[in-house]
Amino acid sequence: MAAELTSRTDGQTLVLTLSHPGRLNTLSPDIYAAGIEALNGAERSADVRSVVLTGADGLFCAGGDLARLQANRQQPPAVQAASIDALHDWIETIRTYPKPVVAAIEGAAAGAGFSLVLACDFAVAARSARFSLAYSRVGLSPDGGASWALAQAVPRALAAEWLMLGEAISAERLHALGVINRLTEPGAALAGALNLCASLHARAPNVLASVKELLVDAAGSDLHAQLARERRHFVDNLHHENAGEGIVAFFEKREPLFR
Repeated sequence: MAAELTSRTDGQTLVLTLSHPGRLNTLSPDIYAAGIEALNGAERSADVRSVVLTGADGLFCAGGDLARLQANRQQPPAVQAASIDALHDWIETIRTYPKPVVAAIEGAAAGAGFSLVLACDFAVAARSARFSLAYSRVGLSPDGGASWALAQAVPRALAAEWLMLGEAISAERLHALGVINRLTEPGAALAGALNLCASLHARAPNVLASVKELLVDAAGSDLHAQLARERRHFVDNLHHENAGEGIVAFFEKREPLFR
């Protein structure tokens, strides 16, 4: 069966599921295009407040399909370059998407599968989940923004170890290092991700979008420029109707109802 990205809604959350039966949910350019299309559609929907990315059949994603990569070695380099550009377009779409994106991980998240996890705003993983960036084991270097994301998230020595040795990393180690937000028992990662989304839905959507944009910009910014961005977002959000609701709710000692 071909790789596909299925979608369904759970309340105000869009759940996207990577599926490639018998192939460990490996990725393809069709998946990248479907991911971008799904996010663009959800961005326009006021009924969707968050997105969860997960995998079918008890595992997340084993990354790229080595059989497809082997076939691409017989093609001009531009063929593989176009495929990676499509993956990177999806990664950038996730990174800049104005609503929270949560990865729910069971089983393996390897190669570009791990890169997808790193692109999300939050990660909820089963304690039994395993992660790896084993590109070097097959004579390849990383893609999907893994080198950039790890350089932001962990000390350089750890990023070098994971990218150069390609050894498996436990969910518990990543949680201890702050790469994974929450751990669950096996089989409960999706439920944990949906619970996290429910908490996010209690916050003002415009503020979540501001925080995400500020975090993306901060990675390549100096303090002076970032302070100017924070001022702009703060003023804009103060004059948004949600700030009026939030401040009144605080004084009335009740939960705010953000829209």
